[in-house]
Amino acid sequence: MKFTHLTTAGDAYMVDVTEKQPTRRSATAEGFVRCSGVVVEALRNGTVPKGDVLAVARVAGIAAAKKVPDLLPLAHTIGVHGCAVDLSIVDDGVKISATVKTADRTGVEMEALTAVTVSALTLIDMVKGVDRSAYIAQCGIVAKSGGRSGDWERELPAV
Repeated sequence: MKFTHLTTAGDAYMVDVTEKQPTRRSATAEGFVRCSGVVVEALRNGTVPKGDVLAVARVAGIAAAKKVPDLLPLAHTIGVHGCAVDLSIVDDGVKISATVKTADRTGVEMEALTAVTVSALTLIDMVKGVDRSAYIAQCGIVAKSGGRSGDWERELPAV
């Protein structure tokens, strides 16, 4: 197996995408924050002491998608042309989905994953006063489109 971000000597480097043509690309990631019934009820009723948790987590995820090159040292700076973060309350926690779109030279999988994980971290930060046991149960890419490798969908959803 050849890793694209390693030289033949094993040194990490940033892949040169200069010659690649911009194409439409998208990626969707899903995650799940497991939390207590008390938190689920507070989220449904809008009674979490820190305020509108879902709105803040949504905005945090969108902002995070645009910061990936600041967080991941080998990530390219690309235009995030669209980002939708959806959070839905279920019986044992909150499902998070983020779809990121671009017309650029490289994909947006890391942007989608970052949107979901930062949304999840924000949610946990805002409910930790009510439930210190809340945690990120899972996170992963569920679909991507565009680019040289084309379209891909996970056979079983991440959440």
